[in-house]
Amino acid sequence: MSKPDELLVDVATLVESGQSNQMSLTVVTGGAVITGRLAPEAVWRQRVSEVLTDSARLCEFAAIFTATTPHEGPPTHLHFHVARILQGTVGIPETGGMYRVSIADVSAWTMGDFSYSDH
Repeated sequence: MSKPDELLVDVATLVESGQSNQMSLTVVTGGAVITGRLAPEAVWRQRVSEVLTDSARLCEFAAIFTATTPHEGPPTHLHFHVARILQGTVGIPETGGMYRVSIADVSAWTMGDFSYSDH
C-alpha cells in the first residue's frame, strides 16, 4: 500500500498500547500469506533476543533486539509471533515463527488466523 491502511494502523496501535499478544491476524504481503498473533514490538523484540541468546551461533545478534529507543508516532510494522506462512495446506514453520511485516507492504488483511493442515 502506498498509504498504510488506517484501520490496520489502529489495530497495531491498540496491540502496542495494551501490551496484548492475543490479537490474531492474517495478512497478504509480497505474495505471501502470514497468519498468527500480533505482539507489541517490545515483547516481540524481547522474545527474539531470548531465542538468539540461546543460540551458540547467533547469540551476538541478541543485543540489537533489546538496544532500541522507543518509536514515536503510530506503528509502522506488525510483529507476529506464533505465526506461519501459509503454503497450500501447510503452515511454515510447523512450530510457528516470529515475523516483522511493514504495514505499508500489506496488500490485504483479515481479523483472525486461517486454519491449515500439516498432514
